[in-house]
Amino acid sequence: MRRRTLCLAAALSVLASAAPASGQTWAVEDPVLRNIWEAGMNNSQVMQIAQTLMDSIGPRLTGTPGYDNATDWAVKTLNSWGVNARTEQYGTWNGWRRGITHVDLISPRVRSLEGTMLAWSPGTGGRAVEAAVIAIPSFQSEADFQRWLPSVNGRIVAAGFPQPTCRPMRHYEQYGQTYSFGGGRFGGGAQPQGEPGPANAAEKLAADRRAAQQAFGANKPRNLRALLEENGAVAILESNWSNDLGVNKIFGTTTTRTPTLDLSCEDYGLVYRLAANNQGPVVRITAESQDLGEVPMHNVIGMVRGSELPNEYVLLSAHFDSWDGGSGATDNGTGSSMMLETMRILRQTYPNPRRSVIIALWGGEEQGLNGSRRFVAMNPQIVDGIQAVFNQDNGTGRVQNISMSGFVDAGAAFGSWFARLPSQLSGQINLQLPGTPGTGGTDHVSFVCAGAPAFNLSALSWDYGTSTWHTNRDTFDKIVEEDIRSNATLAAMLVYLAAEHPERLSREKRNMGQIPWPPCQPGAAASPRAADN
Repeated sequence: MRRRTLCLAAALSVLASAAPASGQTWAVEDPVLRNIWEAGMNNSQVMQIAQTLMDSIGPRLTGTPGYDNATDWAVKTLNSWGVNARTEQYGTWNGWRRGITHVDLISPRVRSLEGTMLAWSPGTGGRAVEAAVIAIPSFQSEADFQRWLPSVNGRIVAAGFPQPTCRPMRHYEQYGQTYSFGGGRFGGGAQPQGEPGPANAAEKLAADRRAAQQAFGANKPRNLRALLEENGAVAILESNWSNDLGVNKIFGTTTTRTPTLDLSCEDYGLVYRLAANNQGPVVRITAESQDLGEVPMHNVIGMVRGSELPNEYVLLSAHFDSWDGGSGATDNGTGSSMMLETMRILRQTYPNPRRSVIIALWGGEEQGLNGSRRFVAMNPQIVDGIQAVFNQDNGTGRVQNISMSGFVDAGAAFGSWFARLPSQLSGQINLQLPGTPGTGGTDHVSFVCAGAPAFNLSALSWDYGTSTWHTNRDTFDKIVEEDIRSNATLAAMLVYLAAEHPERLSREKRNMGQIPWPPCQPGAAASPRAADN
């Protein structure tokens, strides 16, 4: 199926000037839209919301006290704005509490290393563990691996791929020559080929790195961590943080006794090279954690009841859980803060909506859209009454694309809404018609699978996929205030217009066959753990 993309920038530029909204000519005279702009753009509180969530409450890993603290805070905050908010249990997950991680290189020189435990890793049992480091090599066969395996007993194993450079790719694109990274840096010793130049340098670097990483992973079993633990490894070191280098990140751990730790790209490379060159690295680790057993998991649900159509719903959606190497700022603290700010704006400017307005902050998205899938299964009456779902989950950037998710008549509704918006918000957004449900794994898909019109507000990158997504660098300082402020204002206007829309949005969809994403498969609504029914 070919997808047609409708760019509204040119068409809408004639409807509103590029001047500040306070002095601009609005496409329609609507005091609610004007008030939303004033509350969202000129009197925003989104950064205060985000700072509290990211800095004070912090990361919100599924099953941790941090997630519970965040849900309690969100419910209290929403209720203070006059939103009827609560938590709704959707299932359980393995509970875990992170403590202090400290990692030091002791020999051949002293250096404090940048490192932390992977999520759900066991700790060192309240003591420091000190041992020599052994680097896992490449293997020509599985038999070679099995012969090597007993050598890990009593040692710390550097088990991840050592990146040949911790520079970002853009450096090679700007400055590199093909010979900048030759001479065996990838372990092969091959000399560079082709004409020198930045484009060739970056392309060859990427190709050589992929080949080296594939060779490194060959003949290593998928249950590598468990085998290292069974054979007496006292700790496992990896480097998963720097997605800028295309690392194949592995989250969580399969060990029950052996701590698994991430080191920064630079420090992991240092330790690995020392071990690979027989230079005697010794590392000391103190890692604290607590297994909390099976714990309940909750979504945050807040509602403002509609004045005319209370059984029809416009739903604001974002996942509240995060990984905990950083503070989960752009994944998805920005989406959550945006939706909270959207609800605050609406309570101030649109207190009596025609249709009911719901805010839903989901748990367990990172584990398979668990919170939103279970909400859909547990609340069929709400799903049946959905007018529109607006979801945001890909970083701090300004909204750039909105797919119609395959709903054939949604484009007409969005066109009528966008014609009323100021061009500062609508002018750079592409509406993808008819679009596809989106199989990248975000919570609106749970609703699309159930036939409800749901749309993801997809944002500009700001290097989301290469710098902050699932990394320890995903912190408050990465938030772009101007963009998240405009996103909340846009969302508030869309909610208002969808709630006031004279008709129900059609649920007719293009025939795209079975959506190749687990939430749409039979039985997908069941939680992987015990669930509230």
